[in-house]
Amino acid sequence: MKKNLIILLALFTLINCKKEDDKKEVEAAKGFVISNLMMKSTTVVEVKNDYIKDEISFFGKIAADKNQYIDVFPLVGGNVISINAELGDYVKKGQVLATIRSTEVAGYQKDLSYAKTDLVVAQKNLRVAQDMYNGKLSTEREVLEAKSQVQKAEDELRRSQSVNQVYNISKGNVYSVVSPISGYIVQKNINKDMQLRSDRSDNIFDVANTKNVWAILNINQSDIHKISLGMKAEVSTLAAPDKVFYGKIDKIFKIIDPETNSMQARVVLDNANGELIPESKATIKVFNTENTTALSVPSNALIFDDNRYYVILFKSQSNVKVQEVKVAKQTGNVSYISDGLKEGDKVVTNNQLLFYRSLNE
Repeated sequence: MKKNLIILLALFTLINCKKEDDKKEVEAAKGFVISNLMMKSTTVVEVKNDYIKDEISFFGKIAADKNQYIDVFPLVGGNVISINAELGDYVKKGQVLATIRSTEVAGYQKDLSYAKTDLVVAQKNLRVAQDMYNGKLSTEREVLEAKSQVQKAEDELRRSQSVNQVYNISKGNVYSVVSPISGYIVQKNINKDMQLRSDRSDNIFDVANTKNVWAILNINQSDIHKISLGMKAEVSTLAAPDKVFYGKIDKIFKIIDPETNSMQARVVLDNANGELIPESKATIKVFNTENTTALSVPSNALIFDDNRYYVILFKSQSNVKVQEVKVAKQTGNVSYISDGLKEGDKVVTNNQLLFYRSLNE
């Protein structure tokens, strides 16, 4: 009997202690409330069950799309009389970049003039031959020969007109260099009053359409096996370090550069607003998705203190608490949690340090 009394007394004491602890927890929870003003700047995200991603960082550069990169060559020699575009200028398709006065152009214009004259003469001879044939003064053969001469003259005129059109020839023996595409002048090797030889093999302008650009990443030989087509990529540059551009690997160049002992891969990026500048340095992060899943939270939700990781678990403005978690893996801005949270929990990603200090105090 005495023994049973002692057991009942112990149980009563434990129950009272638990109630006291629960009361303290409630009082502590009621003691910390997020104000409405603080709540406006507080962000909360939901814990999700995602596929684990691996992240690999590479250094590279931004390059113009080689499929939209045109070398402009002069088709004739002569004296440069004007330059209408400078390095870095944006030009439209068909815009005149430079003009050249050329003796070759004079020859093409002369051929065109002769062709027009020859056609007029041939047409006149045909009319005469037909009139004479109608008057029984010539044979049908002479009419056919006259028609043949007209056909030859027309063919020669069309050829001469095509040549003048190809060479953008205008009056005054002037050849106009025009842009074949819309884009930026990325190279210029011509100046006013420069004398160009007719056998010149060097280009005078390079025009690049940068609506789309390439991010070229250099892959060390030890990392080649980690890269595959279709992998998602995030690109940032020194010119805009706080902005991220998104794309995916669409080509891997299966060649090792002997100078760098690395292989290259390409990510195509949209650059309609012109923020990405060719030849600028870039950091390219490539992501590979594993077949396993884990609970994920933004890395900025984590609080590291005393060699442990914590998050602020949010249920309501008056119900928040510090929750210790175990981090299985961190990939860029995402952390994967192995213990301490469940799917659907909400954690604070802004002002969490303030809450952490207040709750600990």
